[in-house]
Amino acid sequence: MLQTYSNKRDSSYFSFSDEIQNKNQTYKIFWQRSGCSRLIVDGIAYTIKENQILFLTPLNQLEVDEINSTLNQLSFNREFYCIQQHDQEVSCYGYLFFGSSEVPIVSLDLKDQESFDLLIKVILEEFENSDHIKGEMLQVLLKRFLIKCTRLARKTLTNPDINQDKLDIIRQFNVLVEMHFRQKHKVADYAELLHKSPKTISNLFGEYNDKTPLQVIQERIGLEAKRLSIHTDKTAKEVAYELGFDDAAQFSRFFSKVVGKSPTDFKKSTII
Repeated sequence: MLQTYSNKRDSSYFSFSDEIQNKNQTYKIFWQRSGCSRLIVDGIAYTIKENQILFLTPLNQLEVDEINSTLNQLSFNREFYCIQQHDQEVSCYGYLFFGSSEVPIVSLDLKDQESFDLLIKVILEEFENSDHIKGEMLQVLLKRFLIKCTRLARKTLTNPDINQDKLDIIRQFNVLVEMHFRQKHKVADYAELLHKSPKTISNLFGEYNDKTPLQVIQERIGLEAKRLSIHTDKTAKEVAYELGFDDAAQFSRFFSKVVGKSPTDFKKSTII
């Protein structure tokens, strides 16, 4: 089953499906309703277990490895709902999306399952309408879905009681990394943008999770390096230049440290 909403005037797009829809330039949310499935995202395998939800950005490269039982998918593009512009409404930018190099996954308990199931039913009912406010209503329902997911994701923090001001700084750091990782490789660069000291940023991350801010930066650069190696014909020198390294040797040392293989060996290992 595929239900879609689109508007030719602004190119907005929103859909619900019980099959994989790998449409380009869309945010994708997968809810494993039963069984488990295996997806390859940016060359990394992720298993989605029953009643888990996984989030992908338009930048993520998706391959389907194995789909078992029921997997639902919500997809939308930036024209339908821009999470950057509406971040004050849902607070998912830099958290559910563009928050790190890892793909976020949240788990639902029985109460959550019932709540999300009801919300999906309302979304499907709205797809059946044909009046002029259909798009606006679907945006409201998507926003509710994202807010509920953000609340669940927050519960997975190492310190779920971290105050909102500190959490907002961490989210802002993640967003800035997404914007500038090609040019800025040091924690001090982002601390300056946030008008904080590097030590303050490091201490906040110590409260937030087990990753340092430098790891977040390096893993994001490493993820993009792997994407470019897998999905383009660019040489290591070209990738190094695109990601802001002074020379190929410096990039090769970085890549080997973060990925565990040299750029050449990594590319060979991904060729089928």
